[in-house]
Amino acid sequence: MYPIKRNRRLRKNDSIRKLVQENYLNLNDFIVPLFVTEGKNKKEEIESMPDYYRYSTDLIKKEVKKLWQIGLKSVLLFVKVDPSLKNNNGSEALNPDGLMQRAIKTIKNTVPEMIVISDVALDPYSSYGHDGIVKNGKVLNDETIEILSRMALSHAKSGADIIAPSDMMDGRILAIRKILEKNQFHDTAIMSYSAKYASSYYAPFRDALDSSPGFGDKKTYQLDIHNSNQAIKQTINDIEEGADIVMIKPGIAYLDIISKLSSKINTPIASYQVSGEYSMIKAAAKLGYLDYDNIMYEQLVSFKRAGAKLIASYFAKEFAEKF
Repeated sequence: MYPIKRNRRLRKNDSIRKLVQENYLNLNDFIVPLFVTEGKNKKEEIESMPDYYRYSTDLIKKEVKKLWQIGLKSVLLFVKVDPSLKNNNGSEALNPDGLMQRAIKTIKNTVPEMIVISDVALDPYSSYGHDGIVKNGKVLNDETIEILSRMALSHAKSGADIIAPSDMMDGRILAIRKILEKNQFHDTAIMSYSAKYASSYYAPFRDALDSSPGFGDKKTYQLDIHNSNQAIKQTINDIEEGADIVMIKPGIAYLDIISKLSSKINTPIASYQVSGEYSMIKAAAKLGYLDYDNIMYEQLVSFKRAGAKLIASYFAKEFAEKF
């Protein structure tokens, strides 16, 4: 007895496979992370992130022009702060002429249409490398929110289109939304890192910004890797507080969270294919263990299949140039 239902009929050649393809990648899906450093004419390769760089603000101009030309329309900014400017309160984060503020202005002046998303967290500015103010070995929540809110406002004043709090403090979305509304930044959106796990995949990123915690870890505020219900609850809470986009981080190891959320919410979901995920593919490809381009594509499309609308990825530029 031969099967009447033959599923392979819809897989017999490339044209039919594309006819019934469920998910597609396009350049509008991507957010490009950019690392900014002080100085002039600096393009520094990040040792633990091969082929990825920190740029000084003068060279950022050339890079964002290139990104725009190849069809990438949004960037996510991170800054490497001089150690001499770091303290427990992260006061440099509020400097209207600080590196982040200057980088935002530079990009908006260079390519006004580029969507600029600014990271809001204290770890690049903290002498402790934590995402908040530290007292007696603990990261304070409410005192940190006060600084983060003012930091977000400073970024909005500099021209950021979207504020991206990555700190995981409780209540910071509502506080940021309130200060933006109070200061007439009604159209400045918030992309909340709603489900940011206390992951080991972040190590290369922390090398890039010299932002590793000086003591302990971040498990008192980032999510426990064993849990999913907390991620769902916290994400819905952030939406209720005013988040316009919600971020799941890391990416590949947490596709289940994206999938669960996509069946529960209508708010756009972003996923971050983080530095560790990027560097592992780079390392394995260098050793000849896998097909670099196909693995890159396969991982990227998995985010769309899981339900993500937006993908922050260090592969975004390579994808745009190759596919």
